[in-house]
Amino acid sequence: MNAKVEAFLSKADKWQQELERLRAIVLDCRLDEGLKWGKPCYSVEDRNVVLIHGFKDYCALLFMKGALLKDAEGLLVAQTENVQSARQIRFTSVAEIEAMAPTLKRYIDEAIEVERSGRKVAFKQTDEFDVPEELQERFDRDPAFKSAFEALTPGRQRGYLLYFSTAKQSKTREMRIERSRQKIIEGKGPSDR
Repeated sequence: MNAKVEAFLSKADKWQQELERLRAIVLDCRLDEGLKWGKPCYSVEDRNVVLIHGFKDYCALLFMKGALLKDAEGLLVAQTENVQSARQIRFTSVAEIEAMAPTLKRYIDEAIEVERSGRKVAFKQTDEFDVPEELQERFDRDPAFKSAFEALTPGRQRGYLLYFSTAKQSKTREMRIERSRQKIIEGKGPSDR
């Protein structure tokens, strides 16, 4: 057991019992425990397999390569429509977790085998993402900006495309593009400082 995870769980103000039960199930599958991204994370051979986290309305077991699991029970969900690899199983009570414990262990065992096999999720390529009209118009007016955007890593490009596209109004998309311009010119991603 990891001391950092112990501290995390002792401070959890919501889902504490559920998180502790999920932890016991995962540890029973002989995974290494750590704290990554501020959440209990479990790995095999230094490769992340599953993460435990809580949200407002539920807590979840997140499988890093959940898209590759068979999901025979139909339990896995993508946290958002833009998530390509990870999948969650969501819970709202300890009783629900207890009832699913054998199934969860099967899913975890399968996730371990997927990780050990070296299989990779086939991610959408950057050119498969829609370019918002407002961004294309900016590219047409500002070739230096377009060149800077194209020089970004594919992951940073995707991050910006998702950030710009999620705005519902054109004016908001334009504002996001304008606010991101300098960071793009500097070669930074949307979450870089």
